[in-house]
Amino acid sequence: MTVYATLDSPLGELLLVGEESATAEGGTALVSLSMPGQKGAAVVRDGWRRAPEAFEEIARQLRAYFGGELTRFDIEYAPGTGTDFQRQVWAELDSIPYGATTSYGEIARRIGASSVKVRAVGAAIGRNPALVVRPCHRVIGSDGTLKGYAGGLERKERLLGLEGALMATPGSPSGPSGPSGPSSLASPGR
Repeated sequence: MTVYATLDSPLGELLLVGEESATAEGGTALVSLSMPGQKGAAVVRDGWRRAPEAFEEIARQLRAYFGGELTRFDIEYAPGTGTDFQRQVWAELDSIPYGATTSYGEIARRIGASSVKVRAVGAAIGRNPALVVRPCHRVIGSDGTLKGYAGGLERKERLLGLEGALMATPGSPSGPSGPSGPSSLASPGR
């Protein structure tokens, strides 16, 4: 059964959608996490059950993250979401450490996609249904600037600021570290 709840956050009211799961801590596997005005945001549907109690563990982790006390989520995602390619890209997002950034091209390289597929990687990242917890906000342009975010660039900047990730701003002479600087993802793995 699909369940949902809302959670107030520094980014606005988050909509959490999940499926009951016997294996997930707290009993709910996350289907999506979306925010107001998000491109492709989930919308509550007939037949879904409002169940804030089903998201207590996920909500606890989100509050700890926004409070600066959690750097890595331990959330089970519901199976069956996305294409094989999207799931491969999303798994790579999960490997980007807290406070680090990487580029779309680097994600493509890590999954073995040619440079021609960078746009496809960007499209897969743009379809990430679990904003914040699957850290697509940590992917920036190869020049170190912010590029696309379904929740809006202002929210992407706020998330990176919360994590202490450095960002370049267009026209900045010193510009913080981009994808090859100290805040970058230096090596794969967890």
